[in-house]
Amino acid sequence: MNELLKINYDTETPTVSARDLHEALGIRERFSLWFSRYSDVFENEVDYQSVGKPTVVNNGAKRTIDDYLLSTDMAKHISMMTKTEKGKEMRQYFIDLEKAWNTPEQIMARALKMASQSIESLKDRCKFLGDQVVEQQQIITELQPKANYVDKILQSKSLVTITQIAKDYGMSGRKFNQILKELKIQYKVGGQWVLYSKYQNNGYVHSRTIDITRAGGRPDVTMQTEWTQKGRLFLYEELKKHDYIPVIEQVA
Repeated sequence: MNELLKINYDTETPTVSARDLHEALGIRERFSLWFSRYSDVFENEVDYQSVGKPTVVNNGAKRTIDDYLLSTDMAKHISMMTKTEKGKEMRQYFIDLEKAWNTPEQIMARALKMASQSIESLKDRCKFLGDQVVEQQQIITELQPKANYVDKILQSKSLVTITQIAKDYGMSGRKFNQILKELKIQYKVGGQWVLYSKYQNNGYVHSRTIDITRAGGRPDVTMQTEWTQKGRLFLYEELKKHDYIPVIEQVA
């Protein structure tokens, strides 16, 4: 079958350019006026849709002019309505095109093409999901040490000494106390570390009275600050702001 008119197969069903049809039918009437007589007869977005068509004007400049993609059925009817020999020829061309489009071979070819597109789409989807899984696994891996440490804090109900917390950070109690002092979290009064007023009523610490024996056998008491698990979690969040992190979270 000779190609009287370029057919667009990129859409779901074949379409043709209204301007190409206008030219192929040898219509001398201005395109916009000619098409306006059919635009009300056929349904927009069903039988045709508006598109832009690049063109070069007389001075060589490029511009976009109005065009329409017509269904081959609409193009066939317009050709028939033209009532010219060229119109009859174009009508028969579209009839032959429809017959060829609906042969078992063409139907199978379209089905295979759609299946191939579906497979490629599924491949892309699987790759996207695979990448998502990898990314999520990386996030989980990065967060797991933190979760383990926080879980460790939340699971414990007992009071802990500063020396015990310091071991979580790979430090001595003396060094850890000094860091908390520098961060304006605590200060020393009468040999005991106490919190600054902004932290002292938050349930972070508990004072324990310890019986001791002074030199010469004289009995006495001393106060020791112990941290609650709430306070331990507070220290974790505060120290993290200053790049102090537990050993369990440190990258090897």
